[in-house]
Amino acid sequence: MPGGRLTQQERQQIARGLADDLACAEIARRLGRPTSTVTREVLRNGGPTAYRADLAHRATAHRAHRRRQPAPRDPGAPAQVPAQVPGRDAEAVRAYEEAFAAVLVRSGLPAMTSRVLVCLYTADAGSLTASELTRHLQVSPASVSKAIAFLEGQGLVRRERDDRRRERYVVDDDIWYQAMRANARANARLAETARRGVDVLGPGTPAAARFEGIARFVDVVGESMARAAEQARDVLHGEPGAPSGPAAPPRAEHP
Repeated sequence: MPGGRLTQQERQQIARGLADDLACAEIARRLGRPTSTVTREVLRNGGPTAYRADLAHRATAHRAHRRRQPAPRDPGAPAQVPAQVPGRDAEAVRAYEEAFAAVLVRSGLPAMTSRVLVCLYTADAGSLTASELTRHLQVSPASVSKAIAFLEGQGLVRRERDDRRRERYVVDDDIWYQAMRANARANARLAETARRGVDVLGPGTPAAARFEGIARFVDVVGESMARAAEQARDVLHGEPGAPSGPAAPPRAEHP
């Protein structure tokens, strides 16, 4: 039934569908299940490339057992995890988190990193402890630590201590601005590397001309991206003197 738990046979069908490169929506259609159910099942159990039906079935049974025996919680600690906020549909929140994470995965972000980032971003406080993340995502502390290290390296997450001296991971409201700036910096590095190829291959050669074309194209895209990010932040934050028209065209020529 669409509202019931997935059976082991359905999980085997999901595994076969993924092996055939079918989208989750098509697998869900064949099963007569909501797309969100299949997407959540796949992301929760290794992702499209690592999903295994038998392992997923055992993991689900284990999670169900853990839910029946919840770990004791400090009564003075606030419910920070998004799905635990009173008045919210916990299942709908989880489905949304996993759908958003799937979009980030398709854009190139690692699966676990995407899940950690979305969990932090959907938390009202914009911050969670390592234990809150591991409980909510049902993963190991090492997985969370690796994801946080990646996000810190990109300037998307920072660490701070709360009043109880616990380390919290904090996501800034400027996260998308920071992400755009990081992409612009990556483009600048790509352009610089391509331009070095011109000297190595010899100016005037067809190969050097090809690399010069790469460098100029990436320069234009990177500079446009950086200017657009600055303009969008100024407009959305209502800063005085923010430009109201389109950004000035980027300078494509370099000495």
